Amino acid sequence: MSFTVAIVGRPNVGKSTLFNRLVGSRLALVDDQPGVTRDRREGKARLGDIDFTVVDTAGLEDSGAQSLSGRMRAQTEAALADADAIFFLIDARSGPLPADKGFAELVRRAGKPVVVVANKSEGKAGGAGALEAYRLGLGAPVAISAEHGEGLSSLYDALRAALPEATELPAETDHEPGIDPAAPEVIRVAVVGRPNVGKSTLINYLLGEERLLTGPEAGITRDSIAVPLQWQGRDFLIYDTAGMRRRSKIDQKLEKLSAADALNAIRFAHVVVVLMDSEHAFEEQDLRIADLAEREGRALVIAMSKSDLMPKQADALKKLREETDHWLPQVKGVPVVAVSGVTGQGVDRLLRAVTESHAVWNKRVSTAALNRWLGDTLAQHPPPAVSGRRLKLNYITQPKARPPSFILSCTRADALPDAYRRYLINGLRDAFDLPGTPIRLTLREKENPFAGRKRRAG
Repeated sequence: MSFTVAIVGRPNVGKSTLFNRLVGSRLALVDDQPGVTRDRREGKARLGDIDFTVVDTAGLEDSGAQSLSGRMRAQTEAALADADAIFFLIDARSGPLPADKGFAELVRRAGKPVVVVANKSEGKAGGAGALEAYRLGLGAPVAISAEHGEGLSSLYDALRAALPEATELPAETDHEPGIDPAAPEVIRVAVVGRPNVGKSTLINYLLGEERLLTGPEAGITRDSIAVPLQWQGRDFLIYDTAGMRRRSKIDQKLEKLSAADALNAIRFAHVVVVLMDSEHAFEEQDLRIADLAEREGRALVIAMSKSDLMPKQADALKKLREETDHWLPQVKGVPVVAVSGVTGQGVDRLLRAVTESHAVWNKRVSTAALNRWLGDTLAQHPPPAVSGRRLKLNYITQPKARPPSFILSCTRADALPDAYRRYLINGLRDAFDLPGTPIRLTLREKENPFAGRKRRAG
């Protein structure tokens, strides 16, 4: 079913950047100067497996009806009236401004499904602003970076939730070939790694046929190829991807396109299997790829290929486990599996690890259990005082999974040391059995109820 989504928001929040990202081309002009877009611009957009029409609009501004800004606003209001759903963009770095709150009311009156999109959410500066978007009263914000392509899978999920009927695939194409649509969720798995580590060879063994081209030459795979697989009654969709080299070493246009395709496979996967050469594991590019998957919030499994060539030592896997936790502390406890695409060694363990990682990635913890844990944690190791003032951690909750994401209400959020933040994340990981999965912990500063009040004379 065809439908239309209008992108609206005040000037310079990144509407045209998101438009270009969705249509896959630089159709709209982008500049740091506000007000570049004046007319409505339509394009054919694709987000995951959803095709739709997207409309870029001028920035919303308060102005007279006959002024240029007023006429631009009228164009935006017309786009709102014609749209089936709305992406309401804010700048996560500044958080919702008074103008955003006023325009949120305009969007609310349109009576269309709304997705609040907190753009420019990359880095620490964007996290707090994204959470403040709850105040707009338009639902949970989706944190993205249109410029860097981060958070698009969350935007995909939000669009599916906003327009469930329009985004439902036709019955005959509701699932990939070989996949039972009545079964539990199909687990999308991206197999990524440096060139020539054995990605296609491993997937061919899983499929039991030479489905993918392999050979000793590096760089044979160019496109991300999706193939269905069933294992122990569970359905998977496995993506073979092009080998990913350091950006500075990519000089051919075709290789750049292949790398971009691999990045998209990571962004829309549920689980990312980072395949490393067991003879040359944990090279800089391996760590970069694993870190990218963690930043995208994907469940993670580390696989050591060519295990048939590994030395037969009783403690070899234990050493790999220790090395993994040393080099990838941000995903402590991530599953590590030794596999061979030639002999099939370890492939059952790999698929079991993928299934378990997917379950952890979807895990939710009750608010009561979280706050009991917080109380015990503070009693054992309270946060340090900063500048002689004590930090108060009041309340914790989990608003979403995929990956497990927690909001901690506190005072002076910007003063909490990074070391104590890592201590809390590791505590959550240990207490609620969340090994290896990315964990998002966002600090929300509790509002001072006495702020702005004048002190009474004593």
